[in-house]
Amino acid sequence: MENKINIPSVDFNDFISGDLARKKAFVSQIGKAYEEIGFVAVTNHGINDNLIKNLYNQIELFFDLPIEIKRNYENSSSGQRGFTSFGKEHAKGQTQGDLKEFWHFGQELPEGDSLIEEYPDNVFCEELPEFNKNGLEAYRRFENTGKVLLQALALYLGLDEFYFDKYVEKGNSILRPIYYPPIISEPNGAVRAGEHEDINLITLLVGASAEGLEVLHRNGTWIKAKPLPDQIVVNVGDMLQRLSNDKLRSTTHRVTNPPKQSWGKARYSVPFFLHPVSAMPLNCLENCITKENPKKYKDISAGNYLIERLKEIGLS
Repeated sequence: MENKINIPSVDFNDFISGDLARKKAFVSQIGKAYEEIGFVAVTNHGINDNLIKNLYNQIELFFDLPIEIKRNYENSSSGQRGFTSFGKEHAKGQTQGDLKEFWHFGQELPEGDSLIEEYPDNVFCEELPEFNKNGLEAYRRFENTGKVLLQALALYLGLDEFYFDKYVEKGNSILRPIYYPPIISEPNGAVRAGEHEDINLITLLVGASAEGLEVLHRNGTWIKAKPLPDQIVVNVGDMLQRLSNDKLRSTTHRVTNPPKQSWGKARYSVPFFLHPVSAMPLNCLENCITKENPKKYKDISAGNYLIERLKEIGLS
């Protein structure tokens, strides 16, 4: 079934305004939305419109490059950085590859940082220096907005407001420009992105050049998640669901194929997967464990959990 209702919306300015009542209302709104559906649209998110426009322009230029050039940037780090070719990734539990190709920008650390050996080096496209520049700038903007959103969620979970800061600063986050090419023949059951849940703490998605993102409501209906031009979509990932002992929901979502008359239209999108440092414990928070909601998950670190999940989707 499909539902025409869109996802809830919140105003980022309410949290950062300095007005305690607005801040408290924001915390309540976003927390309840994440308990109910796991997705929200965020306005006034602080990510510059010109940056987004320039980033999308550069993304189109990159994916328009000949495949021989793009493949020069593949296989350098098991898909964690650089280019991943069409159909290589699949949803958990599926064997058929998604109808997409993508690029990964990762964390950039200063020389001598203690985590520098843990993360693969970023791969940079020699043909498009502005692609690299815009990607890294967008990475920092997303990282900052995501950190503040987690401050709101920390308050909702009864934690210190800055609980997550030490885990997400220098975290193993990923910015993923995605290209869904035109569909040129019968896909035989393959879709642009199969039903899945994200692995990380939260995902921030800016723009999309075409519709297709759908969210599974707990009542079993699929909700279209097409944000307004000035909004970003932010959803809970499995790490945060696990940490909150299912208080916050990591919701199943997908990217559907367009109607046949629109198969010739490509689609682009740019999600930012906000990950913590690998050492962060994902042990269920004590204040999220009750008699009515007993502990559901074994203790595990974010790094070990990530390794498990990357194997499941064919990227490790």
